[in-house]
Parts: sequence; C-alpha cells; structure tokens
Amino acid sequence: MKDLRTIHFIAIGGTGVAPLACLLKQEGYQVRGSDGPLYPPMSTLLENEGIQPLPGFDPRHLEPLPDLVIVGNAVPRTNPQAEALERLDLERMSMPEALGHFFLEGRSPVVIAGTHGKTTTTTLAAWVYHLCGEDPGYLIGGLPRDLPTSFAKGRGRRFLVEGDEYNAAYFDRGPKFLHYRPETVILTGVEHDHVDLYPDPDSFRAAFASLLAILPAEGALIADGEATGVADLLPSAPCQVTTYGLGKEQEVHPLAPPELTAEGTRFRVNDKVEGAVDLRLQVPGEHNLRNALAVWALARRDNLPIEGIQEAFRTFQGAHRRLEVVLEEEEVVVIDDFAHHPTEIETTLVAIRQGFPGRSVVAVFEPRSLTSGRSFLRDAYLQAFSCADVVHLAPVFHARRLNDSERLDFDELARALGRSGVATHIWGSIDELLAGVLAEGPRGEVIVTMSSGSFEGLPRRLAAGFARGTTPAPGGGGAEVAGELGQ
Repeated sequence: MKDLRTIHFIAIGGTGVAPLACLLKQEGYQVRGSDGPLYPPMSTLLENEGIQPLPGFDPRHLEPLPDLVIVGNAVPRTNPQAEALERLDLERMSMPEALGHFFLEGRSPVVIAGTHGKTTTTTLAAWVYHLCGEDPGYLIGGLPRDLPTSFAKGRGRRFLVEGDEYNAAYFDRGPKFLHYRPETVILTGVEHDHVDLYPDPDSFRAAFASLLAILPAEGALIADGEATGVADLLPSAPCQVTTYGLGKEQEVHPLAPPELTAEGTRFRVNDKVEGAVDLRLQVPGEHNLRNALAVWALARRDNLPIEGIQEAFRTFQGAHRRLEVVLEEEEVVVIDDFAHHPTEIETTLVAIRQGFPGRSVVAVFEPRSLTSGRSFLRDAYLQAFSCADVVHLAPVFHARRLNDSERLDFDELARALGRSGVATHIWGSIDELLAGVLAEGPRGEVIVTMSSGSFEGLPRRLAAGFARGTTPAPGGGGAEVAGELGQ
C-alpha cells in the first residue's frame, strides 16, 4: 500500500479495535472511525488519543475516501459502510490482519490462546516483561490495573497479544489468531465454545491445530498439560513443547502443594539454572496460579531475571472485570467478573472462596454470549453454580436467536440447583434482579456479577445501592464492552 495516510475504522469501539486505532494514531496516521454510542473505557481510550468517533454507520462517514478501511469482526456484511466499501472497492483489512501488517513484522510475537484465561495471562506477561525492562509491545482484550493502557508498540523483541479464536471479519471467517505470526504460543485450554462458529468440539480443536501448525521449528509451545483438549494437540506442534500444571508430570509445576490463602498464593518452582525459586501472587485462585506458571515458563525461556519476575508476580493486580472488587464493606462485598462459561464460573466462585473464606457467596449471572444460553451446558452449569450459596439468573440475552432444541431450560436448572441446596432465582429483567438482590440487604455476603457484556451497569448499581442503603432507580445502564478481543 503506497502513500497510506488516512485509515477509517468501522466499529472503532471494540476492545481490540480501539487499541489498534490508538496505536496507528501514535504512528502518525490520520485515524477516524464510526460506531454506535460508546462509553468508558473505550470512549475514554479513544478520546485520550484525540480520536472522535462519528455516530452510526452512515456511508457518508467514509468521505473523503480513506486509503484503508479496517473492519471490526462484529460488523456484518449488510452494514451500510461495509456495503459502501465493497461498492467503492476500497482497500480493507480486518483488525487482526492490520495488527499483523503494521506491528508484528520483524517482532517475535507471543500469542496467548485458549478458551479461558487469555486476558489475565497476557496482562501478567506484559507486566513481567515491562518490569524486567524488556519494553514489550502488547495488545490486550481488557484493561490492565498495573499498566497505563491496554496497548503499546514497544521497542523490544517481544509483542504479546491475546489470541482470540473468533472470526476475523465478515470477509475472513478464519480465527483471528492466524494473523498474529506467532514465534511462541501459550495454550491455556481448548474447551468447546463459540457454537455459532464451531458447531462441534472437533471443529473447535481444528482451529487451534491450525494455530500450532504455523509455529516455526525454532519457536515454542507452552501449554497447560492438564487442561481440556490440550494433550491431543501437543504432538502436532512442530517445535519445542513445554507443559505446565499442578501435577509433577508437567515440566513446570509447584514443587510442593501451593499455599492458597485470602492473602494470595505462595508456591515454589524449579529453575534449571537457579534451582528452587519462591514465588507469590496477590491475585487469588488456582487459575491465576496456572496463568503464572505459563508466564514463568515464557519469561525464563527468554532469560528474564528471576528477581524481576518475582517482583512482577508479587505486585500484579490483574485486569479490570476479572475478580474486580467494586465495593468492599464489612457487611457486603460486590465483585465484577467476566466469567461467561461454566468452567469460568466455577473457577471464579472457587477463587472467591479462597479470597473471602467463611463468607456466603451469591452468584449473579447473565447468559450473555451466543453459547451461554445453550442446553448442552446444563450439567456444567449445575456443577459450577453448586459452588455458590445463592444464584440469581438474568434473562438470556440472545434467547430469540436460539430455537427450542438449542435453548437451555433455566427453570429446570434452577429446580435442580434448589434440590442440591442452592437457592436459585430467575428474573424477568435486570432491573427486577437488581431490586431483588438489594431487597435481601447486606448480610456479610460476597456478591459476584458475571457477564461477558455490560450487564446494564449492574455491578456498580448494586454497589451504589448497598453503599447508600437504597435501591437505585431502574435504568442506569453502564458501558457496553465487547466480549472478545476485536469485537
């Protein structure tokens, strides 16, 4: 592409698209774009870089014609601007294609992929490399609590990117992560998800097999050897494979049972050079321990100093919307989390038990994604919510897009949970759910809201209601945050 100056983004407010727009603006390109109404944090991210999105998708927003159009993966072919760019035969790229083209050439990208844990693992890796003075590039599908932004070009060898398996664009139905030119892949697990794109587990695994296939022979695969779907993929990797996990059969594992307490997690690992090394995390949960083992393996492969890794682990605060405490008082704690799959729900609830021992746990869940309202997850939900004392279920967000055979019977699930001793409530609206939870009053519980969307601002509406002892007025929706990197 010669004389590329102006770039227009269709759906500029996505959690992967907005950071990419900011990176390109910092590189000196004239960046503009359009979207629906935007709210913090993405609106703030763009505003800080001087980017003012145009409202809506009027084709006239393409004028004057840009040199390149970058299209978010949530944009359908029938979007008015998408139709216009096709009619005008403008140059186009998907978000992941553009990231690869503009920022990954000549780097050694690390792609963090898997059904669960991508955002936190990428954030931890970026924090470790940052504190160790490596000046990494990174693009994260969430907001770090430690780093100033979710993106950086960096000048170091490594570029760390959250590798989403969702499709790249309406004109590229393949997984986003195939555009990221991996030198190293961290694979956290391959548990069937995104049923709208991958109708069965085999098609889902095939997407990850295609990622491993493009690893160079001199590259590396760092994989959770105990996670669902991983073992069958390991023999196909054309490079060095390092497994991690809690069992001694994994190459990277705790040397003794880890200490999981309300103050965090302490564990010890073996280093080939230094021997036994003590490490500590302040973020709770076995899942964060696994994330740390993966990042330890990556960082030591790159010969990062042990003292720097220790300090980064000790100070790491995680990412927003991952076990994020929005209210903590003696009588009630409100936590916001991104969990939207039964495995993530169970992991979140177990971590809360670690972080707040002895307190009752109230799970408030919105089946938000296209997968989360489906019947095949019934038994997994039953197991996951059994880790709570009380469950509140919001309406299924995409209920109208599921037929009767696909849709999970949440009434039956609630009865089954009730028989197992977990009081479960189903609500007709989020406003009703809000009023119902607040009506119970603070009684020492930890209330965790779980959704891959905004949940109409429910976490902070709950916190506000408890803080002033009154029920907020209905409405008051919060920021809409896309569920996947690049959407």
